[in-house]
Amino acid sequence: MTKVGVVVGSIREGSFSGRLAKALVSLLPEGYEANYLQIEHLPLYSQDSDENSPQEYLDFRAKVEEQDALIFVTPEHNRSVPAALKNALDIASRPYGENKWAGKPALVASQSPGVISGFGANHHLRQMLTFLDVPVVQQPEVYIAETPALFNEKGEFIQEGTEEFLQSAIDKFVDLVEKLG
Repeated sequence: MTKVGVVVGSIREGSFSGRLAKALVSLLPEGYEANYLQIEHLPLYSQDSDENSPQEYLDFRAKVEEQDALIFVTPEHNRSVPAALKNALDIASRPYGENKWAGKPALVASQSPGVISGFGANHHLRQMLTFLDVPVVQQPEVYIAETPALFNEKGEFIQEGTEEFLQSAIDKFVDLVEKLG
């Protein structure tokens, strides 16, 4: 069983990113298990905690380490990722030399209820993941605009063509996972 950690950048209940994550997870093939890695409870990262980390840090790092691959779904906040997502990346990549994200293949998806589709957040997240040694699916790039018109509250598809596009992204993700596995 391939364990896929799903990190949703929005901590808002009922978020559009959460809907997109559910839609992506629904397309994973048999033999893949999705595990949502919750980030809303994590205290702000402080390097002072590297020697005596809070239990929340230790638990989160252990959950990340257990995963074989990752799916990141994020909205855009001020042309970047939300603070909660950046905080989670920092927590599981520290202390120095103990990066739990490293080497895990990933799919990055961004979304927006508007037309820009989280383009800036997507690229900023990819930049951070490059530094964290996370190989990312390059094509297709997953920028999802006008999210409310594509998925219902359960993450089910309501717009024709959306499922086919996202399936192509999941297929490339699975190819990367198997190539690096």
